[in-house]
Amino acid sequence: MTVGLAGEQHAPGLLSPAAQVEQWSGPTVADAGFRTALEDRLRRSRALAATAAGGELSGGLLFGPGTRAYRVPGPVVGERARGTGVGHALVDDANRRWVRGPATGEAVTFGAGHPGASASGARASYERLGFVPARLPPRGRRRRAVPGRSSAGRSAEP
Repeated sequence: MTVGLAGEQHAPGLLSPAAQVEQWSGPTVADAGFRTALEDRLRRSRALAATAAGGELSGGLLFGPGTRAYRVPGPVVGERARGTGVGHALVDDANRRWVRGPATGEAVTFGAGHPGASASGARASYERLGFVPARLPPRGRRRRAVPGRSSAGRSAEP
């Protein structure tokens, strides 16, 4: 497997793994906001693609820069490649490329009781990467960044 910067040619391949989790996360591929974020990250060289030995796209990651908190609104990994280290390789590569100094990584994934948490393996994967659940404010309250104790980051429950 090879991980590298994603280009516009990777856009269709990045949509496929995102579509594979829509039964749990809701419409993503048809969402204008997602497409705008994808195009923006590709244009600014803030997207990664993982390709298998045969050139097939296994997964991808969109990276959102910040000052002390970095957003990782992925990674997305195709069904056949889940559990093979693709997601970890994408996050490791993003950390090497873009994270500078002490920082907190933020990722949103399925809550512990959500059916997609175990079926997709996403929640356990984030935990193995060192992410810990964040305490979210009550509904209707604005979310604020919480200073992190670890450079590995936090994962928030929706």
